[in-house]
Amino acid sequence: MLKRIIIDFKKSVELKRRIKFRHKTFWKDEIAEEIRNVKMSAKDSLQKWQDIIHWQRKLSNKLNAREFARMHGCRVPDLYWKGRDIHNINFSGLPSNFVIRPTVGHSSKLVFVMANGTNLFDNKQYSPLQITQLLSEALSENENLEFLIEEFLKNENGQYGILTDYKFFCFNGEIATIMVINRLSPNSGFASFYDEHWNEMETVQMNYPQAETQKAPLCLADMVSCVKKLSKAYGIFVRIDFYATYKGCVFGEFTPTPSMGTKFTRYGKEQLLNYWDTYCKGLI
Repeated sequence: MLKRIIIDFKKSVELKRRIKFRHKTFWKDEIAEEIRNVKMSAKDSLQKWQDIIHWQRKLSNKLNAREFARMHGCRVPDLYWKGRDIHNINFSGLPSNFVIRPTVGHSSKLVFVMANGTNLFDNKQYSPLQITQLLSEALSENENLEFLIEEFLKNENGQYGILTDYKFFCFNGEIATIMVINRLSPNSGFASFYDEHWNEMETVQMNYPQAETQKAPLCLADMVSCVKKLSKAYGIFVRIDFYATYKGCVFGEFTPTPSMGTKFTRYGKEQLLNYWDTYCKGLI
């Protein structure tokens, strides 16, 4: 009995251990930020993308991630502006609805989902001057940071609003689960889980309360196809985020260390470790 308890305990912490080990390996390297901020293009060869150990770090830069997705034939939001020279952003030339996000970051920090002057992520009004001041403060703290101003994507019904997230947990071209988040804000919403054929699964991660059963997005087949291409190219475990929009599936971002390995259920840990050991055995 004691032996069984020890085995179960080791299994319960193994997923978190692997993800924390990856985070340490990726980002404690003295040249990690240099690698993350190398400027890449969709026109670059795969060999150029993969020219350094743990090259996937380049894809933690959201501008590079866009280019990598484009390289593999995936849709990305229209890009209106990018860079650090935020005082020269022509806000009057932007559509009334747009999204601002940093090239580096997580948990939707410094993300503005703007609809007619209101950021839907906090339901507050922001003037161009206020946005510029906030972005300026962030840039003063990180010389590598840039900002992207992108298309505010409409949902499959052609309506503006906070989009549903489709988060694919992937292992070298194989999909372990799809986490669907009906998001209310960056940190609130409801979630449910499905396999790639849209069979509902047990809860894999407990970030959000349980959502009602969801209908499959109209673009599910294309989304799965795109995800598998990107996952196969990425090579190791990664979470890949997509959106279902009026013009089909659109790429979001790569997340190499989701939630730092926390909040996974026992079922979720077993599911992801099984895929990891089957399709990415021995890989970081």
